[in-house]
Amino acid sequence: MTQPSAAEVKLADLWFDPVCPWAWLTSRWLLEVKKVRPLESRFHVMSLAVINEERDLPEDYRAGMDQSWGPVRVCIAAALEHGDEVLADLYTALGTRFHNEGLPRERATVEAALTEVGLPTALADAMDSDEHDELLRKSTKAAMDKVGLDVGTPVIAVDDVAFFGPVVTPSPKGEAAGKLWDGVLLAAATEGFYELKRTRTSPPIFE
Repeated sequence: MTQPSAAEVKLADLWFDPVCPWAWLTSRWLLEVKKVRPLESRFHVMSLAVINEERDLPEDYRAGMDQSWGPVRVCIAAALEHGDEVLADLYTALGTRFHNEGLPRERATVEAALTEVGLPTALADAMDSDEHDELLRKSTKAAMDKVGLDVGTPVIAVDDVAFFGPVVTPSPKGEAAGKLWDGVLLAAATEGFYELKRTRTSPPIFE
């Protein structure tokens, strides 16, 4: 089989908040795409709490946003101290616990994820610190600058094309993942194309 040239390999940047179930599903889909398309990926953090902090939200949703600061602060601290390349594995460790296993978003869960990927558990101290919030806001802004302010997480950027989503459940596997990728890129790269949406009739399905 002929290997794709470096010029043919796409680079996808994905911004995620570790507590968002839809971002989790999209990220798992992107990893499936890498198995069937010439694609590399880089992960970056963005914060739903930052996006929503000035918005008037229902009380229960606001409570969820308040709790979401901890995990994303740990991610930004890990990237700062150990490099962005640790984010993919750390996100997998956190997301598997939060979403697939339904574990609480508390320090013990975060420490277990850090241990799994060989990072110091002291990074969990960032959960209760605003020390790196400026960097977190900067990373969030980098994503929002690409797609606008009326979306959430995840954001994907490829070449000069960026988009929110796709929102899909469960995550497509194999060639189905590749076909969705082809279609999403085609639609997103079409000049003047902004939105394709329908009402969600299923909760997130984690496999």
